Amino acid sequence: MKTINKVQTAAAALAALLALSACGGAASSTPGSESKTNNTTDISEGVQPDAAAVALLPQSIKDKGELSVAMDLHYPPTTFLAEDNTTAIGLNPDVARLIAKKLGVKVKFVDTKFDTIVPGLDGGRFDFTATTMAKTEERLKVLDMIDYFQAGTSVAAASGNPLNLTVETLCGKNIAVTQGSTGQLKRLPALSEQTCTSKGQPAINGVTLPNVQDALTQLHSKRVDGILYDTTALGWAQKQQPDSFTLIGRVNVGNSDVTAVGVKKGSPLTPALQAAIQSVLETPEYKKSLETWGLDSGAITDAKLN
Repeated sequence: MKTINKVQTAAAALAALLALSACGGAASSTPGSESKTNNTTDISEGVQPDAAAVALLPQSIKDKGELSVAMDLHYPPTTFLAEDNTTAIGLNPDVARLIAKKLGVKVKFVDTKFDTIVPGLDGGRFDFTATTMAKTEERLKVLDMIDYFQAGTSVAAASGNPLNLTVETLCGKNIAVTQGSTGQLKRLPALSEQTCTSKGQPAINGVTLPNVQDALTQLHSKRVDGILYDTTALGWAQKQQPDSFTLIGRVNVGNSDVTAVGVKKGSPLTPALQAAIQSVLETPEYKKSLETWGLDSGAITDAKLN
């Protein structure tokens, strides 16, 4: 019974790893991270509206004076809550605030489960999303998507990689992915086909879970062999608790690494958003945000409309 309790306790701690980094529990283990999760300063303070972008803003938005942005606020370092458990922080909230400033309006954050964001946009429940969402054919059927960041996907194995896994040797293994993610929909199937089934090997068994906390718990308790997830979030979690898992490599098949702001397809808001995002990419605040969250390599310069 003592052994079971120890495993359960460790698994619970690991499950809370990313969530706690948003409210203080895990962040203090890394020098400098506490100040980041405590810092609720609005990076857009002092940023002035972009007249060209404002001129494109629909009158209905100007009259309302506010844009609602959907985000799943549980994915540090790109989108999560500060230690006050109220303020949205990370790259994506920074970008959303900068977009709003460029358009001369306020921004309202709506905490939304990731796999419900696209239907919510299509149904008009939010104005746009900035939540590290990759472009896929399916999403582009219902959304206009505007590039703003280059992310990526990696595979994590148990600490020390006891099974000696590589990205190319996952055939027949149980690999956790999060529900509705590009990893589930695109990358894992493409990786399985490329490295396994096309060579007569058993497919990778994707284990779909609601969030990365559950995936980390199952990895720790050996119910899955690995996790396929955003490189940015896995890198952050590894810094918070270095011995929690081992990154074994990036997955570069199945989809583009570039992530995009999403808005309902054909929305009158699209031209203004594109102009505002292009203006944001040219600001020192964009580069400062990337640097703050350790995402410097993800900078892009072209707010391409897809």
